[in-house]
Amino acid sequence: MAKKLKIKLLPNGEIQMETHGVKGKKCLDYIDLLKKLVNVKISDIQYSQEYYESETEVEHQESAHINLD
Repeated sequence: MAKKLKIKLLPNGEIQMETHGVKGKKCLDYIDLLKKLVNVKISDIQYSQEYYESETEVEHQESAHINLD
């Protein structure tokens, strides 16, 4: 799944942000990114189900067997 960041600017000036496809605590990195882009104060954080999932890294290994008969 592709990683996406959804940002909503509300009429009252509030900013809502959601991450999609970002599992575990890595989503918190996007909060830091938002803080750097605009001068915002974080007032509330609600974690989605993806926050509680672990991001699995697939390790690809190649092997070869050589028979010298």
